[in-house]
Amino acid sequence: MPPNAKSETDAKPEAEPAPASEPAAELESVDQKLEETHHSKFREVDRQEQEVLAEKAAEAASQRIAQVESTTRSATTEAQESTTTSVPVIKKIEHVGEVVTEVIAERTGLPTWGVVAIIILVFLVVFGIIFFCVRRFLKKRRTKDGKGKKGVDMKSVQLLGSAYKEKVQPDMEELTENAEEGDEEDKQSEQKLGRLNFKLEYDFNSNSLAVTVIQAEELPALDMGGTSDPYVKVYLLPDKKKKFETKVHRKTLSPVFNETFTFKSLPYADAMNKTLVFAIFDFDRFSKHDQIGEVKVPLCTIDLAQTIEEWRDLVSVEGEGGQVVLREVNI
Repeated sequence: MPPNAKSETDAKPEAEPAPASEPAAELESVDQKLEETHHSKFREVDRQEQEVLAEKAAEAASQRIAQVESTTRSATTEAQESTTTSVPVIKKIEHVGEVVTEVIAERTGLPTWGVVAIIILVFLVVFGIIFFCVRRFLKKRRTKDGKGKKGVDMKSVQLLGSAYKEKVQPDMEELTENAEEGDEEDKQSEQKLGRLNFKLEYDFNSNSLAVTVIQAEELPALDMGGTSDPYVKVYLLPDKKKKFETKVHRKTLSPVFNETFTFKSLPYADAMNKTLVFAIFDFDRFSKHDQIGEVKVPLCTIDLAQTIEEWRDLVSVEGEGGQVVLREVNI
């Protein structure tokens, strides 16, 4: 046998293992397919989960939108109901007011705007009266409370034992002194009613006294607007036979009068028994004039031989029962 033939026979068994590689490739392809199917299943599950989550989110959003719409609808309906209920009431009030003004205008013969102005004025006057009464009531109540707190009851101290009384008495004396000082300060503060400047000239040849009311300042406000309408009455006590009055100065707390009045047929001996009085009043057109204060000058205490010009403080006037006549309005 030739050598080439032997080699061919020997080479044939070495080429036989080739068929085993085909099943391995098939296994790899099967594994790849299985992996792909698993991946596709997982992807499908993820996609389904995402779709479910998206549906839930959409449902929640729709529920929220529905709640917001319901709240807005309820609010709008409530607002519409309130407006619909308030508007008819306002219209009814306006209609009643128009009818009343028309009736008053027909009966009085005034125009409608005049009737409206009168009604507004009446309301303002009523409001001012109520405000004035409330202020007066509160002021009186405060003064009563203050006076009740200042008193010291010495009778209760006298009931104590002698030893304890000796200890307490010095303190009580200090309290009474302080209370008296407080009363004096209150009196001084209450008596600040302004000042008056006047001049006196006595003529011995004609037995006449010339009194000049020059000016006043720092007067209290007795009107609701924070001012006063002051004027001065001048007369002699005790007879009051002859009285003089200055002109009324409107809306001022520092009026300048510069008016001179003469008391004739007044001998010097009679003048020494007289007291000159300057009484300042607040003019009021619709009620009694309120007296602000007064200045009393006993002529026996001054030298009529010389021209006298002085500033003196006004003193409050007490009527029956010790009540002060002045009625001040605090603004």
